[in-house]
Amino acid sequence: MTKTLDVITIGRSSVDLYGQQVGGRLEDMGSFAKYIGGSPTNIACGTARLGLRSAVITRVGDEHMGRFIREQLVREGVDVRGVATDPERLTALVLLGIRDEDSFPLIFYRENCADMALSEADIDEGFIAEARAVLATGTHLSHPRTEAAVLKALNLARKHGARTALDIDYRPNLWGVAGHGEGESRFVASAAVTARLQATLPLFDLIVGTEEEFHIAGGSTDTIAALRAVRAVSTATLVCKRGAAGAVAFEGAIPDSLDEGQTGPGFPIEVFNVLGAGDGFFSGLLKGWLDDKAWPKALEYANACGAFAVSRHGCTPAYPSLVELEFFLKRGVLRPDLRNDAELEQVYWATNRSNPGAGDWSTMRVFAFDHRAQIEEMPGYTPEKGGTFKELCLQAALQVADGRPGHGILCDNRIGRRALHRASGTGLWIGRPCEWPGSRPLDLEPELGPDCGALAEWARENVVKVLCYCHPEDDAETRAAQEATVKRLFAAARRNGLEFLLEIIPSKVGPVDDATTATLIRQFYAIGIYPDWWKLEPMRTRAAWSNAIAAIEDHDRHTRGIVVLGLDAPEAALSASFAVAAAFPLVKGFAVGRTIFGEVVRRWLKGEVSDEEAVSQMAGRFARLSGIWDEARAMAKKEEPV
Repeated sequence: MTKTLDVITIGRSSVDLYGQQVGGRLEDMGSFAKYIGGSPTNIACGTARLGLRSAVITRVGDEHMGRFIREQLVREGVDVRGVATDPERLTALVLLGIRDEDSFPLIFYRENCADMALSEADIDEGFIAEARAVLATGTHLSHPRTEAAVLKALNLARKHGARTALDIDYRPNLWGVAGHGEGESRFVASAAVTARLQATLPLFDLIVGTEEEFHIAGGSTDTIAALRAVRAVSTATLVCKRGAAGAVAFEGAIPDSLDEGQTGPGFPIEVFNVLGAGDGFFSGLLKGWLDDKAWPKALEYANACGAFAVSRHGCTPAYPSLVELEFFLKRGVLRPDLRNDAELEQVYWATNRSNPGAGDWSTMRVFAFDHRAQIEEMPGYTPEKGGTFKELCLQAALQVADGRPGHGILCDNRIGRRALHRASGTGLWIGRPCEWPGSRPLDLEPELGPDCGALAEWARENVVKVLCYCHPEDDAETRAAQEATVKRLFAAARRNGLEFLLEIIPSKVGPVDDATTATLIRQFYAIGIYPDWWKLEPMRTRAAWSNAIAAIEDHDRHTRGIVVLGLDAPEAALSASFAVAAAFPLVKGFAVGRTIFGEVVRRWLKGEVSDEEAVSQMAGRFARLSGIWDEARAMAKKEEPV
């Protein structure tokens, strides 16, 4: 049959809670970052980022953490058909910390966890038959039930011509030969564990482990002797990881020295966090192996992916995209602390970002009701009425979206807090403003704090939006002040893993021509601002749009794109501006507000229209604008040269 998957991994899935205070004891951690984890889950994500069609077979609990794993796998591009929901058991948790270069304390919360209930019934032959390779990890050989599931998958893989791989992944306490407080331990000798592993080794075409992991697989603390013991029962290619010394591959007999194995180039980088490095390594190795590269090239991929992993916080989040890997291999190491390499980190962010809740944003139809001052100044306004009206705006947006991708809102937290919170999880793209309305020089909402520290409290799916009234002819003092504010906000957004939208409106400051917006865009890139999104005022000429887009693409080929703002223009004027903008693929759509709600809110505050009428009228206008944009984009595509 046609192989629709490159690799299926089998085994552990967990939620990793990573201590954020680097250098402290796990006992003293005050906050944690939440990631998906577990070797097979990490590898499925790592290979998906490298362009392989990946899937994982595991179990998660029927609760929030289980849903988080499933949703994050989908965002990473991993096939989740093999992820079963266990109604009786909780999703596994792991608490981890980074103490120093050599100490990485961790605690496994895996007592009767969901993934250890994996059974033969969870292994579907048709699903296994779709894969070019099946990868198992050692932990699931530690219990008869999970071992039976793994063996069934491996035998089916061999039946259907798939390659098989083993990550020895020896965690002594998960085999019951070390205590709960020894999660960091990587080796405890055990004849029983060695016997269990050796019974399975003949089923694999590729076996990967550290020297200590081959010690347990081979039953000897002499690495050469251990490798030879493994070779005695397996014809697999053996890849031995040697930490800073790289890794070596052995296809045949084991020589007298590890240095005689096949090797790939290593990378002189600073070790920040070794946790998850092996899974990053295996992801790169699988990319090379399944692309039929020679072992030195496959090991180069593996070493590079491992280098990324030890340089960043977290496991899965640290792994590179294929674009980033290729960029790194071509450019090389400029500084050993890769996480502080600004150019590399921009490629990493831009090619790996996965805004929670994000779907297909190739088209953006955004109802912008983040206005504050304009509504607060209207007759009849009260904070309670303002909040209620914004909930009506949300209802209108959801009615038009009707569960389909490509729709969003801009909503504030001051008046629209209830609507903002209700929008979370609806599938809408959600932008949230930060500027103090009308400020120039730019000032931010006081709730953010002077260091923008309140962004840590934002929902992960909120996109940081800031409007800056600026012009290329601004005096030096004004320009410096505004750029400093935008830069502070941008840095805080990145630190908190939030996407960033920069809106610029030069026409409210001074006269504009075909070069005005492009000049401003280049100025912001020059100070290190790389917005995920740009929000630009409608420009009347193709030349102005061409100049602006060239300014973006000269600096960032991976930006999400541009949305066109409305400036309270009537529908006819917006239709004309859409016709010009839609000719450029980087313009994804619009973010329009007062054209949709302006007249409605005035009448609603006076009691002239009911809630239902307000929703209906706004939904009608939003739907019409969406149709106008879609028609403009369709017309532009028809006019493209063949």
